Amino acid sequence: MGKNLDKQLANFRDIVLDKIKSAKDISVVTHIDCDGLTSGAIITKALIRAGAKVTVRTAKEMNQNTIKNMQSDLRDFHIVTDLGGGFAKQLDDSLDQQWFVLDHHEIPSEEHENDRVINAWKYDINGGTEICAGGMAFLAAMVLDSKNSDLAPIAVVSALGDRQDQGDKKSFIGKNLDIVEQAKSTGMLSVDMDLLLVGRETRPLVDALAFTSQPFIEGLTWNRDASLALFKSCGIELKDGGRWRTPSDLTDDEKRLLIESITKFASSQNATQIMDELIGHTYKFPAEEPRSFLRDAREFSTMLNSCGRIGRSGVGIAVCMGDRNKMLQEGENILLEYRKLIRDYMNILSNERWRISDNPKWVMVNGEGVIPETMTGTISSLLAGSPKNAGKIIILRTNGEENTVKFSSRKSVGCKTDVNLSSLMKSGAEKFNGIGGGHDAAAGAKITKDKLDGFLDYLEDSVNGNHSKNNNQ
Repeated sequence: MGKNLDKQLANFRDIVLDKIKSAKDISVVTHIDCDGLTSGAIITKALIRAGAKVTVRTAKEMNQNTIKNMQSDLRDFHIVTDLGGGFAKQLDDSLDQQWFVLDHHEIPSEEHENDRVINAWKYDINGGTEICAGGMAFLAAMVLDSKNSDLAPIAVVSALGDRQDQGDKKSFIGKNLDIVEQAKSTGMLSVDMDLLLVGRETRPLVDALAFTSQPFIEGLTWNRDASLALFKSCGIELKDGGRWRTPSDLTDDEKRLLIESITKFASSQNATQIMDELIGHTYKFPAEEPRSFLRDAREFSTMLNSCGRIGRSGVGIAVCMGDRNKMLQEGENILLEYRKLIRDYMNILSNERWRISDNPKWVMVNGEGVIPETMTGTISSLLAGSPKNAGKIIILRTNGEENTVKFSSRKSVGCKTDVNLSSLMKSGAEKFNGIGGGHDAAAGAKITKDKLDGFLDYLEDSVNGNHSKNNNQ
């Protein structure tokens, strides 16, 4: 496994360095989410350091139009990150083998033989839990030059953005753990055990508690008044002078008080499970300014997701590549807008219950006319974190471009089904002339509107077990 990966990375290095030596223009195409922006930024930074003439741009998905745009591009060589699984033949046909894909999504068996596809699954590495595209880009950057080890923190952000902190207490496993250790060894990353409240460095305490949805605490999550009352009851000061305190300001004694109060509040729920999820590994970048959303790696990943989801990918890439001036302020503004949009969308879904149908195995959510295509992954992940949906598959749909429907699926907390969502979405979409894929626990698809009813029937039958043989790997 390792030797095969090392061999393909060495081949990548030799070809890319030859392109740079020959003064060839290189294009990087990447996805719009956190993993896409980080992986694109990592490999672009490494290429620039190696002397390459390089441009980077984003795409919402890999499809024929994306490939046509790459084909019409005047660049000589193309590197695709966090996209491209299942499109190797089309890329070969259109780009005359002048390309590489660095990715972690599940791919068809025929792509395992293509040396231009550098994908985690080819080397018996689980691309859903052990490494993401940012990690694959980091490995490629390291083979170009070991000095690119300073890009390890960005790869950690990518893994958190893809929710690959699936080890004990939100730790990492596999290649992700190796990258974490790399970042720690240089002093660029510190790892601690702490409260996993959102906005550790930036959010006022009340907001941090109220908007923590994993774990979902009935009566506290999304409820600022109840969260405020809880802080007052345990006597924790919310301000330091005129400044709102954040979770990073809490003392150890205050953390214990807060944990006790939350435990009492959640006594009617599974308090043990809630506390187990609320305490875990945190990842901090000491070199970043205190109270900056870049200091906490999870906040950093949220900012990047927000950039991509609301059409400001360039800001996220610039910040990943080191811009700490104008782009940093832009990133902060985007993050605030993103948070507001999420609250608005969740409120609409909560108030318009006709949009949601469920049974013991699945929840179908109609987000058409409300949720933009770029936000389906974010909203489906939040729905998957709600205890109301525990143990179920979440399938959210909304309007896509050019008379299409976009689907995003997630396995919720406690979901034990053996349905592989990547296979479900890929094989199902292909039956209806669409595209799909992803990971076992998180995947998406896109079909034309005229195929909607048939595709919905297919999904229901599959999740209920009627097509299970086709959807498991």
